[in-house]
Amino acid sequence: MSSEVKTKTAPKSRRLPLTFVVAVVPVAAALNIVGGYINGILNLPTFLDMIGTMVAAVILGPWRGALVGAITNIVSSFLSGPIGLPFAVANVAGALVWGYANMWGWMRKDWSFFLVQLLAALAVTLASVPIYVFLFGGATGHFADVMTAAFLGMGQNLIVSVFSSNILVSIADKIISGYVGLAIIDALPENLTANARLPKSAGLKRIILPLIGVLIGVAFILLFLAITK
Repeated sequence: MSSEVKTKTAPKSRRLPLTFVVAVVPVAAALNIVGGYINGILNLPTFLDMIGTMVAAVILGPWRGALVGAITNIVSSFLSGPIGLPFAVANVAGALVWGYANMWGWMRKDWSFFLVQLLAALAVTLASVPIYVFLFGGATGHFADVMTAAFLGMGQNLIVSVFSSNILVSIADKIISGYVGLAIIDALPENLTANARLPKSAGLKRIILPLIGVLIGVAFILLFLAITK
């Protein structure tokens, strides 16, 4: 009797096929690289280089997601220069937040999913600020440098200015990345996303929820642009 009860109450967790894992890691890294490239071409005040990291961290686990993040920045450094290489730490930080939040069931509800995106933004910012300040003097040529200069002009010190600009950018970026990732995961076959503990959606909600999330991220971008004018 006790063994039956234990079987019924044990959390479900399935081992994914190795072939699936091997296939997802490079595809997710490629998604990051393409997203970052498009972001750079359009000169958007975001990054868009962690959508694949979010997807991999949720369906494969935090450390495989971290691997995707590391691969992204390593490969990108060969394509667009070495500036992005140290920021692999930030990509890994986001993967660990998304991956463990999924494992612990922190993203099951609509509201908690949103809060985890903010937590990921904070983790990425905390990992990025020392790199910006101590390796690059506070600027890397990203659009966020404009806001950093604005905060410096208000009399803030360099660390506070870099943190302030980057947390605003990261919030917009991680909200968009998280909800686009949610849409991607929702479109995958259920047997391959069995370990994903995300908000349940059906019908129009499968489209509306990610759309609302992306629009919130865009609203932060517009706020960002308004501040820099």
